Amino acid sequence: MSSELPGEGEQRLFIGGEWVEPDGGHYEVINPATEGVVGLAPEASREQVHVAAGAAREAFAAWSRTTPEERAAVLDRAASIMQRDLVPYAELAQAESGATTGTARGMQVAVSVARFKRYAKGALEPVEAALVPQINEAGPMGKAGVVGALTVRQPVGVVTCITSYNNPWANPAGKVAPALAMGNTVVVKPAPQDPLSVYRMAAALEEAGAPPGVVNVVSGARPEVGAAAVDSPDVDMVSFTGSTSVGQRIAEVCGRDMKRQLMELGGKGAALVFEDADLDSAVAGIGTTFSFYSGQICTAPTRVIAHRAVHDELIEKLKGYIGFLKVGDPREKGTVVGPVISAAHRDRIESYVELGRKEGARVVAGGERPAGPGLDRGFYVAPTLLADCTNDMRVVREEIFGPVVVVVPFDDEEEGIALANDSDYGLLDYVWSGDVARAFRVARRLRAGGVGVNSIGRNMEAPFGGFKRSGVGRDVGSYALHAYSELQSIVWPG
Repeated sequence: MSSELPGEGEQRLFIGGEWVEPDGGHYEVINPATEGVVGLAPEASREQVHVAAGAAREAFAAWSRTTPEERAAVLDRAASIMQRDLVPYAELAQAESGATTGTARGMQVAVSVARFKRYAKGALEPVEAALVPQINEAGPMGKAGVVGALTVRQPVGVVTCITSYNNPWANPAGKVAPALAMGNTVVVKPAPQDPLSVYRMAAALEEAGAPPGVVNVVSGARPEVGAAAVDSPDVDMVSFTGSTSVGQRIAEVCGRDMKRQLMELGGKGAALVFEDADLDSAVAGIGTTFSFYSGQICTAPTRVIAHRAVHDELIEKLKGYIGFLKVGDPREKGTVVGPVISAAHRDRIESYVELGRKEGARVVAGGERPAGPGLDRGFYVAPTLLADCTNDMRVVREEIFGPVVVVVPFDDEEEGIALANDSDYGLLDYVWSGDVARAFRVARRLRAGGVGVNSIGRNMEAPFGGFKRSGVGRDVGSYALHAYSELQSIVWPG
């Protein structure tokens, strides 16, 4: 059954291979750049979410027994469909998320295509299968001798994928593709702000031949929808990307039922800039990343820890960089900073800037709502630089999730490391230094899941995840296949 195209009317839920009318009616999806209505998203009931999980449970038995080649073929066909329709998919993603054209095409839909293709390949590769011989001494359980063991990866079962609003294509793809490649079935609960793109992904998988119930999508603006997707007795695992506070509540529910978890939560990335750093390189890296997607990324180096010898110069260079960032309509050529996702989030970011002032921070750049042609509507925030900061300020310690960067000085290596580690978060930190040996030495001491050395680049096969309150588990590359599987040992007498 074909879906009415998202963004062109009232979207329906996708449950058990059918496009289903929602019990809770529909709600408006708002374009953050224009405040116009993009489309009407379905509001699932708690009962419909449980039906979706039941459909995934019923489909799991057959899907988990398919061959890797069969699963790879579905994923590869889905990738081809997404590539075929990349431009209209990107236009929808831009309309509902506020991403710039380059981001929507190159960092959202194109990354989704790449992830489906990567895990189509991954489905054909043995993740882990090893013979483990062991010589046992005689004991109460039997005679001495060789005991053989084969370790294999098994799918977890039904996986609830709760996705973030800051990337309505790449984030769901990073969950759905490896989960399906390992033989799991999924219930996807997209972010309420931009769920329509995820329904397009489901339609692509349907067209690609995913059997009914293997992929289900249920959306809703009410918290009950996400709660039902977590507490359903048919769900074996929850993969969540979002705030630490919500992740903690999900973890409590998962803990009661011993459900597996994969959590990518908040970040407040430290960027240590030493006195021998290439300041232009550091400024370009910090400026590019903290302003990307209007600062709505958890990996941004929003907490700059600068050696006192270069502290003032770095601030001036960052101020100059920010001055060249074009804020405006994400559809316009040259726009770097588009809107944030909602009026409520804009107000939250602005309240943090005001809080920083009250705490004693100095606003070096930004700090006021941007004005100009085309900015009278939409949820725009000016890129903001705060100096004279100390590590006990809330603007330094709490994730703002917007284009706001703070600068804290340090005097020596030990103090810099201590300041960087004095955080509830530990997702992705950065080190800039002309002494590569020191940069790597410092990186090894940072309590973060990843560290960039003189670079903001990411290796998409390297494990990704956080220390402390930044998450639980690792994904990306083959590590995602590990995350969506259970390790099983099959033992026999020699």
